[in-house]
Amino acid sequence: MFAPLNRRHFVVNSVNAGAAAGLGDLAFLHNLQPVSADEATITPAMVQFHSDIEPLVRLVEDTQRQDLLEVVAGRIRRGTTYQQLLSALMLAGVRSIKPRPVGFKFHAVLVVNSAHLASLASPDSDRWLPLFWALDNFKVSQAKNKEESGGWQMPAVDVSKLPPGQHAKQRFMEAMDNWDEEGADRAISALVRHAGATEVIELFWRYGCRDFRDIGHKAIYAANAWRALQTIGWRHAEPVMRSLAFAMLEHDGGNPNQRDDDKDRPGRENLKRLTKIRAEWRYGKIDRNASLDLVEAVRRAKPADCSEKVVELLNRGVAAESIWDALFLSAGELLMRQPGIGGLHTFTTMNALHFAYQTTGSDATQRLLMLQGAAFLPMFRDFMQGRGKLRDDIKINELKPAEGVASGTAGIEEIMNEVSKDKVSAAQKTLRFVAGDASNVPELMTAARRLIFMKGNDSHDYKFSSAALEDYYHVTPAWRNQFLASSMAQLRGAGDRDNSLIKRARTLTT
Repeated sequence: MFAPLNRRHFVVNSVNAGAAAGLGDLAFLHNLQPVSADEATITPAMVQFHSDIEPLVRLVEDTQRQDLLEVVAGRIRRGTTYQQLLSALMLAGVRSIKPRPVGFKFHAVLVVNSAHLASLASPDSDRWLPLFWALDNFKVSQAKNKEESGGWQMPAVDVSKLPPGQHAKQRFMEAMDNWDEEGADRAISALVRHAGATEVIELFWRYGCRDFRDIGHKAIYAANAWRALQTIGWRHAEPVMRSLAFAMLEHDGGNPNQRDDDKDRPGRENLKRLTKIRAEWRYGKIDRNASLDLVEAVRRAKPADCSEKVVELLNRGVAAESIWDALFLSAGELLMRQPGIGGLHTFTTMNALHFAYQTTGSDATQRLLMLQGAAFLPMFRDFMQGRGKLRDDIKINELKPAEGVASGTAGIEEIMNEVSKDKVSAAQKTLRFVAGDASNVPELMTAARRLIFMKGNDSHDYKFSSAALEDYYHVTPAWRNQFLASSMAQLRGAGDRDNSLIKRARTLTT
């Protein structure tokens, strides 16, 4: 069905496409129609969750895992578009996967936007692969949902119990503040039906960052839900926002509003700190040393002290960009000190908080997001220390470039091979490779994404790589190379094993 591709042919094609030579064989995708950049950039009004999309959603939900990729490939050949498939994937996950805990099996939903970002950044011929992987991943999560949650499905809305539209926003905030699941579900349904999209999502930027439960996944879901809806259309917002509200209220023990849990304390204290920040905080100067001061605080200080440091720096006239530099760099350093589940979520959480910061129209919410980011990082540090020792010999600002790294395609291959052997060495080689020539970065990123397609075997591979490669451009130029180098601690290397999807797809397509 798909013609095999030998190494010589792949090397030529990959270099022409800007990818590193010899990093992967995606020939089995060649008989699927390539996805152009225009097609992957979706018009929100294009799809509705009605008769035109419901059959495809049901197909994704009801087809057995072992058959789904073949069935979907057949649909694509008969005209199903990238846009339709992405929408069906998101909606199937929201309807069929319980968003608690916010993570684990629910990554089938959390990863949809990351897969889409990977598709957007890929050559036309590769754009189906992230969706194929996400479809297969959905079936794994669907099975876990049946095992762990009794086959949970989102219940229908009882329209007769919805509050009046003019009261929906106030009712929603009251329910969320009181951790009232039933009240929040009814209120968000009414609010989505009567309010505009930006008015709705503004509420979630705050609730997404108010507590540290689920190690940042609440903020991650808020950002990814909004971004996915920008792609598939706000017409699908009601079930997505119901799922999001339900996720935001996840907790253990009694009502958090009636106790002083350490996961809630930074948010409550930071709400009080908002008024301590000068009115014109947005107008400051980039300050490298200020960034390092905050990085040092994250290494040692308590959450409250890190938030106070942000207040101090902003009031001293330091630019918000330098605050975010410190948050991104601290995430990179924590990851290098202990690669794995805690470290990678420092990246994805800072990515989500920064996206909310860029998206919100509220001055107060922007301040809160910075303060919460500064508080969350030492909480991540403590979480990671509970999982094992953090390396003491790594400081991101002291990371030195390696010597003698090859240039061009050979240099990319050298780095990607090193990722599989020694991640600190790979970071040092990356520093040397990109030093003084930012034009090397896009091809290195293309190679890294391609290896995620080939070697990634977990939702975190897509989530992490999308966040890290996106946030490279959100760090100020003086620190970008160090941030990119730190991401090598969690990216996939050329020597890693191909994932099961690649093996299965090759079996299906030969």
